[in-house]
Amino acid sequence: LGWACWKMYLGRPEADQYRIRGFGILGGALRLNGQYAEALPMMEAALALTQRYWSHDEQAILQLQDNLASCLVDVGWCDEALVLRREIYARWVATLGVSHERTILSGTNLLGVLLKLDLWDEVKWLARDQLLPAAQRSLGADHTLTLDLNVKLTGATMLNSKSSRNDLRLNQHRFSRHRR
Repeated sequence: LGWACWKMYLGRPEADQYRIRGFGILGGALRLNGQYAEALPMMEAALALTQRYWSHDEQAILQLQDNLASCLVDVGWCDEALVLRREIYARWVATLGVSHERTILSGTNLLGVLLKLDLWDEVKWLARDQLLPAAQRSLGADHTLTLDLNVKLTGATMLNSKSSRNDLRLNQHRFSRHRR
């Protein structure tokens, strides 16, 4: 279906929103099929065209950047994905604030790349000091994102060879509290 969508709208003018969406849909379909290298140029094209012709639609641009960052991780370009994820998270914070669900999701995505790159200190700071308090306050302790943040923080603390006994104890306390 992704190819059909792309082919159907390819002949439309370059600035046409349906043509641009066709690139994004094809990229998403290729990515879902595990064809990451093929998806990447489609996602880049959708983002570039949206930035050129629909620059006022910041949420659409952020969503396309998010999709592109996920694809970059899939092809193993985690350093490039990290730069993009940081930019996306900063824009959501500026646009919606730290406690908005979309911002917290973006921060959780950023954590995933930080974990892949073994950037333990940044994971700990972002999860424990920024995201988890915002998620608990705005979404509640039982929300999926809050639970996911707890799992990521627990995993990062356990995998980090520099974690102190106190870090591990606090982690165990926090995790057991959320299990109840």
